[in-house]
Amino acid sequence: MSSFTFITLISGAIVVLLVWKAISVVRSEASNVERGTEPGKGHTTIHAEYSSGLSGNSTSYDIPKDPQAYARRFVPPNAKEPK
Repeated sequence: MSSFTFITLISGAIVVLLVWKAISVVRSEASNVERGTEPGKGHTTIHAEYSSGLSGNSTSYDIPKDPQAYARRFVPPNAKEPK
C-alpha cells in the first residue's frame, strides 16, 4: 500500500468520524432547545443594539407574554371587527 493511499484512507476515516460526531451533537442538542417564553401576564423586554462603524442605535421593545395581546399588535388600527 502506497503512502498516498494510506493518507487518503486515514483522512477519509477522520472526515467520516467528524461528520458523524457533528450530526450526533446537533441531534442531541436540538431535542433540549426550549424556545420563547411561557404565556402569562406581564412583558418581556428585548434590548436591540447595533453599530455600523460610525454610528449606531439602541432601543428596547416590550413584548407582552399574553398571546392575544401579542397578536393584537399586528392588527392595523383602522381594521374592522369581524362579524
